[in-house]
Amino acid sequence: MEGKIIGVGFQKTGTSTLREALKILGFRVRDTTPRALIPILRGNFGKIRRMLQGYDAMEDTPWFMIFKELDQMYPGSKFILTIRDADSWYASVTNHIGDLRAAHHEWIYGRGKGLPGEDRDHTIAVYNNHNEAVMQYFEKRPEDLLVLDFTQGDRWDKLCAFLEKDVPELPFPHYNKSSEMAQNRKGWKSRLRKSRHRLKNTVKIWLIDIMGWWR
Repeated sequence: MEGKIIGVGFQKTGTSTLREALKILGFRVRDTTPRALIPILRGNFGKIRRMLQGYDAMEDTPWFMIFKELDQMYPGSKFILTIRDADSWYASVTNHIGDLRAAHHEWIYGRGKGLPGEDRDHTIAVYNNHNEAVMQYFEKRPEDLLVLDFTQGDRWDKLCAFLEKDVPELPFPHYNKSSEMAQNRKGWKSRLRKSRHRLKNTVKIWLIDIMGWWR
């Protein structure tokens, strides 16, 4: 297959499950990469290309936000939009982000809107607008886009047919990242890790603010 496999679904739509499924199919997958944010904001896509070198696929943040640029960078790519009911998605993403204001969430949801729990209507609108934009972009190229809803039973058959791969004998993965994170949040090490993340993101947001890199 020419190009790459690009997951264009929002976080908390089954992106981790997609990653594990692609790995079972033999693809090398690039996961969430917060350090890609500043190169993207500065238009340094040469660095993004270097980050993706050696990978067959990518999913989650920030890749779904730059699907148009990736389409231009990697002709012949296949795009996978993972979706779920907006209300259940909102509950999940609110729990996932909590009160930790991160630079990439400020970028995704809008400056000052990076905590989904503070504005339900806005957050769901961002989610719905993204999904509509993806489907509109590929309206005349339906062969390049697969829409998957794992909550509705989409599994190997749809994914493998789209990627022209044989259905593996292994069961379809179900990766619950929220459960794993809930375990990792316990104890002083988790609190220290969260404090470090909060400080790093405060500095990162401040830097992007003063440099005027938001777009």
